Amino acid sequence: MEGTSDKLATFIDLSGPDLTDEEVEAVLSVLRTRHLSLGPKLAEFEEVVAGYVGRRHGVAVNSGTSALHLAVRALGIGEGEEVITTPFSFIASSNCLLYERAVPRFVDIDPLTFNIDCDQVETALTERTKALLAVDVFGLPADWDHLRRIADTHGLRLIDDSCEALGASRKVDGRGWAMAGSFGDAGTFAFYPNKQITTGEGGMVVTDDGDVAELCRSMRNQGRDSGAEWLRHARLGYNYRLSDINCALGIAQMSRIDQILAARRRVAGWYEEMLRDIEGVVAPAEAPDTRRSWFVYVVRLAMCQSWQDLDEVVRRLRGRGIGCSNYFYPIHLQPFYREMFGYEEGDFPVTESTSKQTLALPFHNRLSRQSVARVVDALRTTLDELDLGA
Repeated sequence: MEGTSDKLATFIDLSGPDLTDEEVEAVLSVLRTRHLSLGPKLAEFEEVVAGYVGRRHGVAVNSGTSALHLAVRALGIGEGEEVITTPFSFIASSNCLLYERAVPRFVDIDPLTFNIDCDQVETALTERTKALLAVDVFGLPADWDHLRRIADTHGLRLIDDSCEALGASRKVDGRGWAMAGSFGDAGTFAFYPNKQITTGEGGMVVTDDGDVAELCRSMRNQGRDSGAEWLRHARLGYNYRLSDINCALGIAQMSRIDQILAARRRVAGWYEEMLRDIEGVVAPAEAPDTRRSWFVYVVRLAMCQSWQDLDEVVRRLRGRGIGCSNYFYPIHLQPFYREMFGYEEGDFPVTESTSKQTLALPFHNRLSRQSVARVVDALRTTLDELDLGA
């Protein structure tokens, strides 16, 4: 038992929130009031995030998945309509389409950025295509200029899944530097504890379209219109509310957003420095005119040729007390997607080859340089054991 306790005490977690006494006091201050939900902290949090991103409206909800669902529904995407999106993402970016009986139509990814390959988008369009839903994978903005041109040319709605990218930015035509979440007809964020800021559980839709915002506000609260009596329901809705307790936590986190992002950049810099001498380990790529907001630190293990190879790396690293995970397994090869749509291995080869090699290492604001060195040493040893070095 003593050995087990020592091992757990030294385990380096994959992720973790950055919370201070300021966040604790913010939550306690709400608990001292009558307003635990639909109170003043909700509107304040929405205003803070929307203002930071450069949007007119924010609608806070209970998760990033809920934000995606409301964006899809508010933009009128419905049964049988197709939405171009990426198979290399957290599964919510496609599941949100299935909720409305729409059809995800996948396009493979760019092998360097892991974002959707814009050069393949137009060839995937059909007469049933209604929208593009792109993801800022691992906090690196997609090529939104290119996506906007395609959307405008073909009369498509554009959804910006920035659930991993709060604080990222990209230089775009006619606007200069613009924040992730500000490029589509609607953008979405998530505030799970592994994200840049957290509300515990939570998400947000951001938009410049007042009608879209009002629809999202209504649908998150059981379909009630603003100002309507409690038991009057104008449309189908859901309980996607975010409590004032969560919002107070989010406001406190946003007050430190620059400090939080800087801490994450510092940890990423340590990894880049220490991984340079391990041949076959490829650090995260950057893209022209983009500023990444570090969500996770995902390396590419160039010698891994199968998911079994990667799974064994994960197993051995965890055995050494290193939290890690494969990021991501392809959405199109998830069992129920294969069953619904008939996808097979080989359908999106870049996504599949990438997913066999991408490994998320421990990454959070409070990770020390000493801990990063321990992670890198463990990775080097594991790759040598498995003959997966260069």
